[in-house]
Amino acid sequence: MKKMFAIAGVFNYLLVVFLNAFTDLGHKIIIQNTVFKVYDGTTQIMLTAVVNALMLLPFILAFSPSGYLSDRFAKNVVMKHAALLAVFITLAITFCYYQGWFFTAFALTFLLALQSALYSPAKYGYIKELVGTQYLSSGNAALQAVTTSAILLGIIVYTVLFETLLGDVFATKEDILKTIAPLGWLLVLGSVIEYWLALKLPNMSAKTTRKKFEFSKYIKGFYLKKNLIMLRRKKEVFDSVIALSLFWSVSQVVLAIFGEYAKSELQITNTIVVQGIMTFSVIGIVVGSMLSSAFSKYYINSGLAALSAFGIALLLFVIPFTTNTLFLGIEFILFGLFSGMLLVPLNAKIQHLSPDIHLGTVLAGNNFVQTLFMFSFLMLTTLFAYFGMHAKVLFFVMGGVAILLLALLLKRYLILALWTLFEAVLKMRYRFTYVGLEHIPQNTPILLAGNHVSWIDWFVLQLPLEGRVVFLIDKDIYSNRFLNPLFKLGGLIPISPRASKDSFFETSMKLKDGKIVAIFPEGEISRGSSVSRFYRGYEFIDRSGAVIVPFYIDGIFGSVFARHKGDAKRCFLKKREITLTFGEPIMEHISADKLRDRVINLKRI
Repeated sequence: MKKMFAIAGVFNYLLVVFLNAFTDLGHKIIIQNTVFKVYDGTTQIMLTAVVNALMLLPFILAFSPSGYLSDRFAKNVVMKHAALLAVFITLAITFCYYQGWFFTAFALTFLLALQSALYSPAKYGYIKELVGTQYLSSGNAALQAVTTSAILLGIIVYTVLFETLLGDVFATKEDILKTIAPLGWLLVLGSVIEYWLALKLPNMSAKTTRKKFEFSKYIKGFYLKKNLIMLRRKKEVFDSVIALSLFWSVSQVVLAIFGEYAKSELQITNTIVVQGIMTFSVIGIVVGSMLSSAFSKYYINSGLAALSAFGIALLLFVIPFTTNTLFLGIEFILFGLFSGMLLVPLNAKIQHLSPDIHLGTVLAGNNFVQTLFMFSFLMLTTLFAYFGMHAKVLFFVMGGVAILLLALLLKRYLILALWTLFEAVLKMRYRFTYVGLEHIPQNTPILLAGNHVSWIDWFVLQLPLEGRVVFLIDKDIYSNRFLNPLFKLGGLIPISPRASKDSFFETSMKLKDGKIVAIFPEGEISRGSSVSRFYRGYEFIDRSGAVIVPFYIDGIFGSVFARHKGDAKRCFLKKREITLTFGEPIMEHISADKLRDRVINLKRI
């Protein structure tokens, strides 16, 4: 993360993102708080949903133009002009505040959102150009943390200033706007600084499209159809888009109904308290984003998204039964925590898998589908509120949608989710260091071979590798009736002295399919500190086109998972340091004895 911030332009870019979110959120909070003060019950839910819908509708209408702008022009240029547009829009909004024109200011929410929609693909695409694929997860974590921090600060600042300026004496919504009108200048100031910072962003666009945008094709839906086809080219990208769409739809509805729920069920009428409880979710998102970055140190960890979906679903069924404001705050922190761990890997995955030349179009498509989902959910919320459906019931409905989200993510990332769960548990006691990761070739079948020191060697070896490793495992352990389903799910290959030929043949087939296979030539877990002799059986594996990468695991002796307990005593509270060293790839045939020597030599590095 520190190295990423050393890249020129990163800090400036994050400030631009912060101010954009802070300003957009500020106007929305002012309008929502006015609605909260003046209206009750069904009308309040409906108007809150309409405010949110006005923030979303531009992302639907601007799908094709925003993608075109991001691919046609340098992304920093798009951001610069969008920031300038925000200056004029916030000036118009401030004028409406002073005039007391509530519904005009209400409608200008649409224009402010349109400005954000037009440059959103450029904003999210720029991070990939700025930090590269190496820091893509860290960049998205920082982006998410900054955005949510802006939302957090925006809610606090604008709500506190709103309540301070307003006081307890007001008659109409027009009176409220005139009283808090000076807040408009804070919106203008944020937009001006955002524009000034955007002027300083470096141009990182190496590729842009030369295609022209034809308005007639836009009106007829030609671009819409073409861009949606492009969005669906890679199924993993499209699945991530749908997952994000379901998540944001649930979140939007929760935010729209919580005000009425707090007012009717908890008798809370102070906007600072209501907004404050929801603000706790933003704190959680910041923490969740940072955790996501930590769990994505070596590759984009999509398994986090599946685990987070489970947490979100559970909380949506718990919140309606909570009446204590402290517990509600804790639940919203957890909701935000899981949200951050879901958003970062899915957004990073979309950016990583999308070609640079069409990145703007893909990200605009992502915005379009997400917004279409959110808009539809908010309209349904408005309809349900109109017919008198209680906010508590809507929480349960959103819990059902979260279960659907969980099923979608588990279908694709079940194995990754299980690995991530193991990682979370083991990282409480162990700290892992990897040396020689550059020796792992890309897009090449690999036979990993090294020492066997514990029952968790499989985890230590798999942790830094995005490609799933196929392990050879003792047939007696493989046949355990309780663990066998998991072993089959992981694609493990059983091996025994009587059936080694079949095992080696299956291993050869896996290598021919381009897989990564791991074997422990010692045949069992070490009972001493030295590396035992290597059995020659692995030499019968046909590894045509594959390479052997030797490895050495150090630091695990004495662990509860190791047979050799070691001599050194250590503090129970201190994490155990485990180091795994990868050696240079071996192309030629090598005997078991010489391979053992290569592995032992890695200990000296």
